[in-house]
Amino acid sequence: MNRTVVWAVATNELKQVVRSRDYLLPLGALGLLFFFFVPVLLLGTVTNATGNEAAEAVGAVINTLPDTAQQNIKGDSEPVRASYAVAVYLLAPIAIVVPLTISTAVGATAVVGEREKGTGEFLAHTPASERDIYVGKLIASLIPGYVATVVGFTIYSLVVNVIVGPGVGGWFFPTPDWFILIVWVVPPFIALALSIIVAISARVKTAAAAQQASQLVTLPVILSAYGVATGLLFNSSVAAIVIGAIAWIAALIGLTRGAKSVKRENLIG
Repeated sequence: MNRTVVWAVATNELKQVVRSRDYLLPLGALGLLFFFFVPVLLLGTVTNATGNEAAEAVGAVINTLPDTAQQNIKGDSEPVRASYAVAVYLLAPIAIVVPLTISTAVGATAVVGEREKGTGEFLAHTPASERDIYVGKLIASLIPGYVATVVGFTIYSLVVNVIVGPGVGGWFFPTPDWFILIVWVVPPFIALALSIIVAISARVKTAAAAQQASQLVTLPVILSAYGVATGLLFNSSVAAIVIGAIAWIAALIGLTRGAKSVKRENLIG
C-alpha cells in the first residue's frame, strides 16, 4: 500500500462529507439526541424522583441489574442510586448506535457514490491501487463515526458528572470499564460493519440501494455490540479485553475479505 495515496483518497472523501449538509445535519442531530438530550431527560427525571411511587419505580430499575452490578452502585438515596445505574449500565447503547450509524452512512456510498457522481472513472484511472482505494474509503468512513464517539462521549461524561456526581461524592464518570469499551471494544465493531458495507457499496447499482442494505447489515451488528457492551459493563475488565481482542480478529478477517470487493470496474460501472 502507498500511504500517501491512501490518505489522499481518505482526505478527498472526508472533504466531501464535510461539505455535505445532507450528512452532517441529521448525523449531528442524532449525536446530540443520544449523547445529550436523552441522558439529561432520563437522569434528571430519575435523580429528582420523589414520593413512594417514584421510589418504587427507581428501585425497580436497580433490581433489574445483576447482583455484581448492584454491589457497585453508589449513592445514599434510591433516586441517586437509580440514576447511577442508568448512567453507567443502562445507557450503553449510545456508545454503539451513534458511531455505527454515522460511519455506515458514509461507508454506504463510498464506491457507488463515486459512480453516481461521475468521479469514479477518474479515480479508477489514477495510479492508486484497488487496495489503496479500499483502505482510503474505509478510513474516511471510520473517522467520522469515531470522532463523533469521542466528542459525544465527552459531552455525555459531563452530563453524567454534573447531574449524578453531586449525589455520589463528586465526579466519577467515565469508569474504567467504560474507557475499555470506548477505546478497545467499540472500534472493531465499527470496522467489522464497515468491511461489509463498503463491499456492498461496491456491488449495488445505486446509493439508495446501498443505504437500505447498510441498514440491514447495521441492525444485527448494533444488537450484537449492544449485548456485548452491556454484558461487559456487568463483568470484569479482563472479560472486556478478551472480547475486544476477539472482535478485532473478526474485524481484521472481515476487512481482509472486503478488500477484494473494490475493483476498478465497480468505480466505472
